[in-house]
Amino acid sequence: MIPEPAPTVRELLAFYLEAGVDCALAEEPIDRLAEADAPPPVPRAAPPAEAPRPVAAPAVLRGEAAPAPDIAIASARDAARTAPTLEVLRELMQSFEGCALKHTATRLVFADGNPQARIMFVGEAPGRDEDIEGLPFVGRSGKLLDLMIGAIGLNRTTTYIANVIPWRPPGNRTPTPQETQICLPFIQRQIELVNPDVLVTLGNPSTQTLLSTREGIMRTRGRWFDYDTGQRTIRAIATFHPAYLLRSPSYKRLAWQDLRAIAKVLGQIGSPSS
Repeated sequence: MIPEPAPTVRELLAFYLEAGVDCALAEEPIDRLAEADAPPPVPRAAPPAEAPRPVAAPAVLRGEAAPAPDIAIASARDAARTAPTLEVLRELMQSFEGCALKHTATRLVFADGNPQARIMFVGEAPGRDEDIEGLPFVGRSGKLLDLMIGAIGLNRTTTYIANVIPWRPPGNRTPTPQETQICLPFIQRQIELVNPDVLVTLGNPSTQTLLSTREGIMRTRGRWFDYDTGQRTIRAIATFHPAYLLRSPSYKRLAWQDLRAIAKVLGQIGSPSS
């Protein structure tokens, strides 16, 4: 058999991009082959046996390990409920160490827009562009979202935009259920503090997480839900995530129907008779 030629650097880069690897986690490259060729350490004679003594648990360095999920969820819940303002909530999330995604992301992606907005959009998690800029929906899907809200007379000064997960998962992978549950108290408190008249969930993950439904986006989109903050009930509606519309543009017609329904309800809530 004729051996296959070794891949070129360009082919390797294309392979890694297809696999979702689009950034490096270290400043300098590591030669793993050189490490493998290093001579094994010379074994030392075992010390004489002595009576066992109690050993203190090693300290966990930042980024090495996250606490157990139930502990992290409880910690997030306790921290979120103490935040009196969005600014304090952001600071608490910056210092929160309970989610491992924080240590692979470049920065916290908190929110964008107007905290006094009457409408709030919530997606799933930041992508590569959002991780670089620290703002939600700034890549291709963000540009489409701007066009979508612009079609009903809105923009980023009249809306508030956030994600369920505030840190980018490595390689844009899907967040795990544990990661979602750890971050859930923060977005719930964010919604409470913004206190919009209308909440719009973008895509299936944010819809299922925030609206407590197991149905897919095809069944939930365009339907109105009641979102209870504990202080008031907010009208909520699900629609397609802009990234999905980029992959499946034929569904833009349905998304336009959802946007018209949103504009109608905003008009009703804002009318003197409401």
